[in-house]
Amino acid sequence: MKIYLDIETTGLSRTHNSVTVVGIFDGKRVIQLVSGIDLCEESLSSLLGDVERVVTFNGKRFDIPFLKHHFPNAPLSHLEHFDLMYLGWKLGWRGGQKAIEKRLGLSRNSGIRNGREAVRLWHAYKRGDQSALERLLEYNSEDLINMHLIEAAITREFKN
Repeated sequence: MKIYLDIETTGLSRTHNSVTVVGIFDGKRVIQLVSGIDLCEESLSSLLGDVERVVTFNGKRFDIPFLKHHFPNAPLSHLEHFDLMYLGWKLGWRGGQKAIEKRLGLSRNSGIRNGREAVRLWHAYKRGDQSALERLLEYNSEDLINMHLIEAAITREFKN
């Protein structure tokens, strides 16, 4: 089985920051694990149990190393990994995921522009703002679903 994977964190350092959300999209539905609710090594391992291939955007440098650091026993090492950022580079597509989305005309509803805003939403949630968590989960879902669309665009470009 193939999945799209995206994480949200409290910052960029895997040694000083923590994972707040792990989102997975299997092409049909989004599943999200949230720190303090249901995110733990056991739940992550269960989600990854049947996975053979993972698709990320900058996951080789960020998501996967972050997850390996915080969940060292989760079955991540055996996964075939396709990082859309590097595949996009081969096509001359530079910039982060949001820049590639803009290039492809993909839209978002959450209004969140970057990871810094996602961190602020997490902290607002921790202070009691439930709607901040809802917006953060929507942002994560958009990352996942748009990854699926970016992969389709990259595949089309490589076929041309």
